[in-house]
Amino acid sequence: MQGKKILLGVTGSIAAYKTAQLVRLFIKAGAEVQVIATTSALDFVTAATLATLSKKPVLSDFYKNENGEWNNHVELALWADILVIAPLSANTLGKIASGICDNLLLATYLSAKCPVYVAPAMDLDMFAHPTTQENLRKISLFGNQIIPSEKGELASGLIGEGRMAEPETIFESIYNFFNKKLPFSGKNVLITAGPTYENIDAVRFIGNYSSGKMGFALAKAFADLGAVVTLISGPSHETINNLKIKLINVVSAQEMLDSCMLHFDIADIIIMSAAVADYTPSVKHTKKLKKEETNLTISLTPTVDILKQMGLIKKDQQFLVGFALESNNEFEYAKNKLAKKNLNMVVLNSLNVEESCFGTDTNKVWLIDAVKTQELPLLSKQDVAYKIAEYISIEINS
Repeated sequence: MQGKKILLGVTGSIAAYKTAQLVRLFIKAGAEVQVIATTSALDFVTAATLATLSKKPVLSDFYKNENGEWNNHVELALWADILVIAPLSANTLGKIASGICDNLLLATYLSAKCPVYVAPAMDLDMFAHPTTQENLRKISLFGNQIIPSEKGELASGLIGEGRMAEPETIFESIYNFFNKKLPFSGKNVLITAGPTYENIDAVRFIGNYSSGKMGFALAKAFADLGAVVTLISGPSHETINNLKIKLINVVSAQEMLDSCMLHFDIADIIIMSAAVADYTPSVKHTKKLKKEETNLTISLTPTVDILKQMGLIKKDQQFLVGFALESNNEFEYAKNKLAKKNLNMVVLNSLNVEESCFGTDTNKVWLIDAVKTQELPLLSKQDVAYKIAEYISIEINS
């Protein structure tokens, strides 16, 4: 953990007194620790104790002083290699689950691009309450890693689940995160994302509803797991902030094809998740067409099938993944695509599944290869991305 930057969030729970030992363990292992405490957390453990152990002032307020100097939550989030919230109180858990941002810790959490680990701590009945359990499930779907609460004697005198994991257990979880062998270390991954826009004239285009969310989630997952990622994206509002991800913006299907061809040879894994337009106008007008009273006919020609082109030039050691979005005969069409386009794997989406496909934050997919099909439940797109990465890791190492 030498040189690792750890943001340690401390919230209002009696278990906050244990964070002094956790800070000590991180510092002893060579990490740099910045503590952010909620106001109520400082009722249970003093800022002086945490500052002495971490060798940094404890941050609690947005403003450093009355002169208007402020603690920049965005910079804090970018600084960190990991954010650990221990203890995580029921109150802060509920705010994270609901997107409430009323203190420095929550603002930093919402800005964080790094992995987030949380260690819940609360009394037995609070922990067992359906709202708490639903909130834990919800923040897990966001991609947060939960260090399980332990059973034992609680502050109320009750015995049961809800006790924060011991500092040594939390330390071990974070230590293992930093020292695990990443499955895609040394691998180059090429990913396409988003729609393509095919110009009709200077202001109009043919496109689709793809947001790029799935492709960007895949890029993050593979970068987190050690890969160097080239992400080629059509128009999208999604953003990326990871030095291991090279983002290339394109607009049309032809531009996406040209960019894929430039980067294909060095890629070990190619994932074509973009929703590429199947047709493009035969004539593209450079000026805006004026509206007339008569009907307008637009002649369309097929775009180049980028996935098929990749399949034609794929080398034996490369792993090529296509996406199939279908509304009927889903599995038949997906398996045909697998065979016809020389793919190693197809990720099948169905338009018949609610809260899935274009523009949503969740997705339900089937992972299909030549011999098996794996169905995934409805998950966040980020969790789907990690499941796809896990599947590919098993395939290429088997």
